[in-house]
Amino acid sequence: MTVAPVFDPPAQQMTPRSWGLLLVLCGALFLEGIDIAMLNVAVPAIAADLGLATGTAHWIISAYVLGYAGFMLLGGRSADLFGRRRVFLVGLTVFVAFSGVGGFADSGWLLVTARFATGVAAGFMTPAGFSIVTSSFPEGPLRNRALSVYGAVGAGGFTLGMVAGGLLTTASWRWVFFAPVVLGALLLVVGRALIRPDQPRLPSTSGFDVVGSVTVTAAMVSIVFALVSLGEGHTATAALTLAGAAALLVGFVLWERRSPAPLLRLSILRHGMLLSSSTAGLLFMGAFFGFQLLVTLYLQELRGWTPLETGLTFAIMGADMVIAPLLTPLLVARLGTAAVMTAGFASATAAFALTLRLEADWTYVDLLPTLLLVAFAFAFAYGPLAAAATEGLDESEHGVAGGIVNTAFQFGAALGLSAVTIVLLGASPEDATLDDYRRALFVPTAAAALAVAIGATAWARRRGGARQRN
Repeated sequence: MTVAPVFDPPAQQMTPRSWGLLLVLCGALFLEGIDIAMLNVAVPAIAADLGLATGTAHWIISAYVLGYAGFMLLGGRSADLFGRRRVFLVGLTVFVAFSGVGGFADSGWLLVTARFATGVAAGFMTPAGFSIVTSSFPEGPLRNRALSVYGAVGAGGFTLGMVAGGLLTTASWRWVFFAPVVLGALLLVVGRALIRPDQPRLPSTSGFDVVGSVTVTAAMVSIVFALVSLGEGHTATAALTLAGAAALLVGFVLWERRSPAPLLRLSILRHGMLLSSSTAGLLFMGAFFGFQLLVTLYLQELRGWTPLETGLTFAIMGADMVIAPLLTPLLVARLGTAAVMTAGFASATAAFALTLRLEADWTYVDLLPTLLLVAFAFAFAYGPLAAAATEGLDESEHGVAGGIVNTAFQFGAALGLSAVTIVLLGASPEDATLDDYRRALFVPTAAAALAVAIGATAWARRRGGARQRN
């Protein structure tokens, strides 16, 4: 049994209940996006209050990413097997609980532990929510529209979170944790009423793939830890951890090939555009997070702007929440997902390329063309990327597909942050010069350009396949 459709099949129209369901799922994705974005602004205040050293304060964010990316594949497959509603609501409950713990934390170790647990919860909640969207709306115009809205709201969390973080931090950094508790509790109440139950799909004879789950989760956590260590300059630690991760991944692949109930059917990576969209998504998100970090440091370290001023600067990127629902579904219907997401990557490339001419006295007006292009990039890329990941897949594998693409997003974020940090810093952020920032901005520009190449290749392949069928 699958999730009961929330639309009237003959009419194939969005109903009030389907809009309500979509609102809950969008709210959860927005909550995840705004949570980490607010922390980007609040970390300096938290570090100062709790007495965290500059070299360790990043773990407030890194611990979250470690848990999130490390458990995403397991979370996605768990949603497919144990029931999407159950996994989503449990994940959201744990997310809310540990956000509250973070708000009350009076020591660095407790806060970092709470952030890791919150990230693990998001690793189960996000792919479960994604698979509820894809399984509740049929493939085609309705799903494209739903995913456009879903992706726009999620991307809005990344951009508007900077504004919210600046506002809340001026009152107290603890509100950065308490605000998600309030929103998450509301989503829990409404979600329990609107998300219809679905039956577990756990195989009755072979059971759950424990070995595969442990192996791949350990590998994912190790990779993210290696990327974080690389960003800190711990090259030897990163190399050893990556070697261990590679061994775990080899063991995982060998095990999955003979497992009677594999956690991840390996052939799924050859299906449709899942692999190409995930790879392009990794590059796109890496480029965005690297760009966001560089501009944040530029505005606060070189220009002397406050966290609130910096957050308000990024607010215009929230325009994607308007552009995506209105324009993206029309373009997808006319051109297809591959073409539209490639246009999004091209917009991001143009946006980041404009910042290569960065000057020491840039104002908001100078940054505005870049920020608007980023808004269009998210509007065109985020939703179509999600749609491309599940095109043609059986509904029973939507959760693991969501886990794969969202894992790619998180790896991209960690890799992008590490890459720009390595290029930017010869010593410390305080010593970075304007030339250092310009050099580091080549990283997101190049990553976005590679995403364009992957998207264009996928688009050409789809067009060639369509001509052969005709």
